[in-house]
Amino acid sequence: MEEPQKNDLKTMGLEKEDALKSTSPQISVSEFSCHCCYDILVNPTTLNCGHSFCRHCLALWDAIEKLFPDAIRMRFEDIEQNNDIVQSLSAFQKYGNDQIPLAPNTGRVNQQRGGGFFSGVLTALTGVAVVLLVYHWSSRESEHDLLVHKAVGKWTAEEVVLWLEQLGPWASLYRDRFLSERVNGRLLLTLTEEEFSRAPYTIENSSHRKAILMELERVKALGVKPPQNLWEYKAVNPGRSLFLLYALKSSPRLGLLYLYLFDYTDTFLPFIHTICPLQENGSGEDIIAKLLDLREPTWKQWREFLVKYSFLPYQLIAEFAWDWLEVHYWTSRFLIVNAMLLSVLELFSFWRIWSRSELKTVPQRMWSHFWKVSTQGLFVAMFWPLIPQFVCNCLFYWALYFNPIINIDLVVKEVRRLETQVL
Repeated sequence: MEEPQKNDLKTMGLEKEDALKSTSPQISVSEFSCHCCYDILVNPTTLNCGHSFCRHCLALWDAIEKLFPDAIRMRFEDIEQNNDIVQSLSAFQKYGNDQIPLAPNTGRVNQQRGGGFFSGVLTALTGVAVVLLVYHWSSRESEHDLLVHKAVGKWTAEEVVLWLEQLGPWASLYRDRFLSERVNGRLLLTLTEEEFSRAPYTIENSSHRKAILMELERVKALGVKPPQNLWEYKAVNPGRSLFLLYALKSSPRLGLLYLYLFDYTDTFLPFIHTICPLQENGSGEDIIAKLLDLREPTWKQWREFLVKYSFLPYQLIAEFAWDWLEVHYWTSRFLIVNAMLLSVLELFSFWRIWSRSELKTVPQRMWSHFWKVSTQGLFVAMFWPLIPQFVCNCLFYWALYFNPIINIDLVVKEVRRLETQVL
């Protein structure tokens, strides 16, 4: 009787093995494995994180937490202090994440939980960014045709009016007067404050005359029009604009420190006068007035700046972009949204460090980050002459218009991860 029983058991085992192998050759059993017992799923249950488990495995896990809460808490504390275990858990989590795209059921659950909605939003935003980029690239004048590259003595009357209008909305009051007098570049260089105040120009507002004269002095000193918006700054300083765009995105504190040390007068002073003004004024001329203000900041301005610099560096960038909404309508909005998203991501990073009790590692992390950014900057500076301008433009516009879309996806992933930890 023993021999038939053995044969029956062997037959049952073969049938079970055949049942596992009877699936389609394109589908593997590992795709439907429980992430707890690593056997084939029984009553599969998918969590918000996308991992699937046997229902009884989840029930046993919950039961253990309820029966032995103190022991589990002490065990968690021991685990968090063991670096080897922490690294193993990270590798395990990565393994689980790698399995998610392989499981068809898991993908559908994630899509039902909002993945489809956010994918649609990201697709729409990508379309908007592409349309905006194509429109901007096709409609704006060539960088070589900008007044920042043309000697002021060769300006035509129309170009003088263009220079005047870029000083602010208030300058349109005097547009017709300059055109009627056919003021070209050579005549502009000879005009004085007294001539501006009387006919035919009749600029009675003293602040308007002061703004025109201050900008005219800068034009005389440089011989060309100084940059007054993002595109002109990029045309004059292509390498620096690309560096600042990436530096202020990945390391805003180091980027602002660079401006303070190496570009204090031309960039840092206008920046601090814009984000930390001495007085609140809503007039349209404030933008240019702050841009031309080369006075040393007061202690009140320094105090406000240092507080934001230490705790909310991305807010400084958002405030600066906010003041330029009238000049760069869509670009400023992309910068503001990106600054908000980067602030949220930085907050998540600090939360992870705090929750894992890794505050002692902050100095080491800061030093590693400083070394990484410095090395990358030095590397780019060395090979900058060899990089084609087309590549630089692609990197510039990618960081400007597409990084906010990528950061939206990163914020959504961080929120979902936080929800998973809470659950």
